[in-house]
Amino acid sequence: MPPGSRAPHLTTPQWRRIAIVVAAKPACYNHNVETVRRLQGPVRRGAKYDRSLDVLRIVKEIDAHIPTKSGLMLGHGETEAEVVEALEDLRGVGCDRLTLGQYMRPSLEHLPVQKYWTPAEFERLGAIAREMGFSHVRSGPLVRSSYHAGESD
Repeated sequence: MPPGSRAPHLTTPQWRRIAIVVAAKPACYNHNVETVRRLQGPVRRGAKYDRSLDVLRIVKEIDAHIPTKSGLMLGHGETEAEVVEALEDLRGVGCDRLTLGQYMRPSLEHLPVQKYWTPAEFERLGAIAREMGFSHVRSGPLVRSSYHAGESD
């Protein structure tokens, strides 16, 4: 582990796996937080919001030149303030790129959609993200984390 780094939410094997991927010099390292802090439990069973932030932070600690990307799917009942807080958290760990899309319920066994965000709301959140310093932002109802994945600059 690089001197001065901390990984309280990641085990040594998890850190090593990240280091292996970073050593391969990917064009971009993507790890989605998927939703806001408050909704992690019901939306991402077994996942931890802070652990996801740590993954992105550790990538930057290992190699600050590798762009990092994360995404959120909106529509689980989050507020705009919670989304903005998540964007601040992502920028706080050095995340460079962002996707914001609308959650669509894939089957009746999945969580129902709580809100359909409007294109204007996505546009506003995209503008906020750009103001925060994200270098690439894709924000819209049909955006997915793979949106423009081939873009390397």
